[in-house]
Amino acid sequence: MEILSHPSPALKLVAQPVDPTTDVDLKSLVEKMARAMYEAPGIGLAATQVGVMKRVIVYDLDDRLVALCNPVITRHSEQTEVVEEGCLSLLGLEIPIERPVAVSCEAVDLQGDPVRIEADELLARLLQHEIDHLNGIIILDRATPEERKSAIKRYMELTQAHSR
Repeated sequence: MEILSHPSPALKLVAQPVDPTTDVDLKSLVEKMARAMYEAPGIGLAATQVGVMKRVIVYDLDDRLVALCNPVITRHSEQTEVVEEGCLSLLGLEIPIERPVAVSCEAVDLQGDPVRIEADELLARLLQHEIDHLNGIIILDRATPEERKSAIKRYMELTQAHSR
């Protein structure tokens, strides 16, 4: 399973909700996404990043794979923080992105059971980043205009250097 790179048009599409109780391909999708994420290597991946328009993310921050279906941020802290973020669809780039430092996330697991996550720090940032992907938003969209212009220039230089 290949991870799509910017400027793939699929990265701008909005994913559709899934029903884990009836979607027979979901477990296989999650396994393939996890393999791609680990091989990259990364800590999170959204289905849209592999060209599948389903609202599914996987992540692993502590040697335990987590798969979430239809994740939604239901609350976020007033306090924000700017931290450099990377992305498997923009390899080699790190962009300063401002995000809330804490969030609540509601989703369902692969069995269709409700999941509620209270997250801060890296997990909060990861959830926001991956849910952005499900909504067709990449980190370039969250950057300031100046940083976006600089990041696109750096990314073009990186991709040209790799294609030589």
